[in-house]
Amino acid sequence: MCGRFVLYTPPSLIAARYFDLELENAAFDGSYNIAPGRPVMVVRSDARNAAGFVPAHWGFRPPWARDDAPVPINIRAEKAATSPYFRSAFAHRRCLIPANGWYEWRRTDAGKQPFFITLKDADPDAVLFFAGLWEERSEGAGSCCAILTEPASSVLAFIHDRQPVVLDPACRWQWLDPGLRERPDIRAATRRLDPARLTAFPVSTRVNRPENDEISLLDPLD
Repeated sequence: MCGRFVLYTPPSLIAARYFDLELENAAFDGSYNIAPGRPVMVVRSDARNAAGFVPAHWGFRPPWARDDAPVPINIRAEKAATSPYFRSAFAHRRCLIPANGWYEWRRTDAGKQPFFITLKDADPDAVLFFAGLWEERSEGAGSCCAILTEPASSVLAFIHDRQPVVLDPACRWQWLDPGLRERPDIRAATRRLDPARLTAFPVSTRVNRPENDEISLLDPLD
């Protein structure tokens, strides 16, 4: 699953490097502990089939859903294309959620130990791209989103049995392509990031509290 993540690379750099876009130089405060319910930056296709960077509430609820309907932050990839709650977004409103890494908790005899999962130091890519779905919120409240998850790779299964769907940046345009609507076509056009490019290490339990948000959260435990 994915319940917290990190983004400190400015969206302007991501836009320039991966999407050949020039964003206005807006102030950007990176976060080292992004929690559900907060606005996050998503990349999605716009009306010209180009990439657009927009903020979205992290918590997914279609505008037609009742007020007491669930607001998931994660969506199981296995059911995203068929569930009535998600299938329209899967076909028409896929997005990318950039991150520098995410936290996951491992159950131990002493309690839950958080790990930080990120690209290895020598990796040429600056960021990860989570596969996500987005929707418009009701009454003009902007957009909302959630992150797709899947069974954990063998590299990460010792921490948790689920992980975000992390896409190889090379297929970023295919994932966003509005012309791809059927699950077999989408699966054939996209691929996961090689898990061997990731590293994971334990970090302080201070990350358990969303109000703790500083770079020292990424320090490996001795």
